[in-house]
Amino acid sequence: MNTLLASLLLALGTCASVQAAGLVGNAEAGQDKIAVCTACHGPDGNSPLASFPRLAGQGERYLLKQLREIKSGQRVVPEMTGLLNPLNDQDLADMAAWYARQKPAVGAADPALVARGQALFRGGKPEQGVPACTGCHLPDGSGIVSAGFPRLGGQHADYIKRQLMAFREGQRVNDGDTQVMRTIAGRLSTQDIEALAQYIQGLH
Repeated sequence: MNTLLASLLLALGTCASVQAAGLVGNAEAGQDKIAVCTACHGPDGNSPLASFPRLAGQGERYLLKQLREIKSGQRVVPEMTGLLNPLNDQDLADMAAWYARQKPAVGAADPALVARGQALFRGGKPEQGVPACTGCHLPDGSGIVSAGFPRLGGQHADYIKRQLMAFREGQRVNDGDTQVMRTIAGRLSTQDIEALAQYIQGLH
């Protein structure tokens, strides 16, 4: 457990340094650069499709990190293959800034899974060394923006489930050298993941 907590603190420091010095996103400019994104993520970043993430209100630092890593191939998202290639780092920063300023939508959770999901999100699984999600994503799911920890509240359950499964199976590996999300997801059952995803979808 102490090792996992130490990893979380190390990840906090790592995430705080992802942005290039002096790079500031311009939200107004970003609005003109997201046209190709709207087909999957919606005109305001609130994707109507459960398989694509809601980007509205997501932390700017986290978004920029993901855009960079998708472009470089460090994070593999087949649907986005090549889409970011024509864009430079300032373009990505502008897009991240625009999405961060949009109002996020709120979903609804499956009532049958809320209690289990809430227990996991707020209390973790101490007996298995799984910390509460609130440590990095806050009780309301808004995330720690300055550290680059993502907003989860209101995110599509299908998307959350797919990402946790990808971390668990080692298909998504861009959680840093500390492998915080891979470690946590590896200790969650499929039922745990389903309950968490449903709770997160309705969290606001």
